[in-house]
Amino acid sequence: MGFMPPEPPKLPPKAPTVNRPDGGQGAVVAERKTAKTKPPRMFQVVMLNDDYTPMEFVVMVLQQTFKRDLETATQIMLKIHHEGRGVCGVYSKDVAATKVELVLAAARRAGHPLQCIMEAA
Repeated sequence: MGFMPPEPPKLPPKAPTVNRPDGGQGAVVAERKTAKTKPPRMFQVVMLNDDYTPMEFVVMVLQQTFKRDLETATQIMLKIHHEGRGVCGVYSKDVAATKVELVLAAARRAGHPLQCIMEAA
């Protein structure tokens, strides 16, 4: 009886070769898709004309609430006066809603019927 070397362990069948960009080194690169977030929907704040609110009050509100200089505030006020409405600014939804409330509160405090609304831009 002769000495028989032990049989080598059986290996699983070899997987088919696949052309890999890493040259077969086993590194896996996961591509991350950049999350595309939409910019927030914007809203314009619009003041409506009435026959009672003084022009000076509208100019003051435009300067205080919308940070407009005197010339720009006057131009917006004249647009409201002549065309019945004027855009005071364009903002995100929350900011626009806050601006509308500030204008309406100032008008109520001063006893004026000034109306201010927001619309999708």
